This record gives sequence, structure tokens and C-alpha cells, in this order.
Amino acid sequence: MSTVPTEFERTDIGEIQIAPEVIEVIAGLATVEVKGVAGMSGGFAGGIVELLGRKNLSKGVKVEVGQREAAVDVSVIVEFGHRLPEVATEIQRNVKRSIETMTGLTVIEVNVHIHDVIFKAVERVEEVELTHRVK
Repeated sequence: MSTVPTEFERTDIGEIQIAPEVIEVIAGLATVEVKGVAGMSGGFAGGIVELLGRKNLSKGVKVEVGQREAAVDVSVIVEFGHRLPEVATEIQRNVKRSIETMTGLTVIEVNVHIHDVIFKAVERVEEVELTHRVK
């Protein structure tokens, strides 16, 4: 899918086009910035899970881009203990703000799909058995 340049995107020296993949990356970065997001889900039908720290920032993001508007769907995994509606609402705000600020497009909707909830990895502190050298 490619975007058609609008009059705003035409300058006297050429055209400006933003690929949908760029918008996917912006949405992915904006999503993982939200506290409580553990990672992105690889697909809407239960694909492979992508946790934070991986390179594919558009994983779990689908966009529809028109001349002046965009619609975004993000699939996420949330950390246990966070209120799901609050995390989802913050994702919507952050994705909308980031895309509109960086591209000038109007984001008409941001749909958040929560595919899983995971527990944070708990570091186990093993007690070291103290042995006395002198008995």
C-alpha cells in the first residue's frame, strides 16, 4: 500500500510521500513506550509473540493510510498487574499523538487488541548456604 501525495505534500521541488511501513514503526515505538506493555503480538490470529527489545518495531501493527488520514490497529501483550483499560487508553493517546506530530496525518482511530497478559520475570534470590571453614 502506498500513500498518494496530497497538495500539502507537493512542494515546488518535488513530492513528499510517507510509506505505511514508516507509520507502522512510529506506532510500534509509541506503543512499547507505554508503561505496562510487555511486548507486541505477532498477529491478530494468535501469531508469534514479540517481546520488548527485539528489532521488528512494526510487528503487531497494521495501518490503513489515505491521503490525509490513518487508522491503526496494534496487538499487544500487557504485564500482569496493570489495568488493561488504562494501558489501552494510553496506547491510543500515545500512538495518535506520535503519528500526528511526526507525519501531519490525522489519526481517525487506534484500535488496541490485547492478546495476552504475562507475569514479569521475577528474579530469584537463592540463599547461599554459608559454610564455616573452621569447625
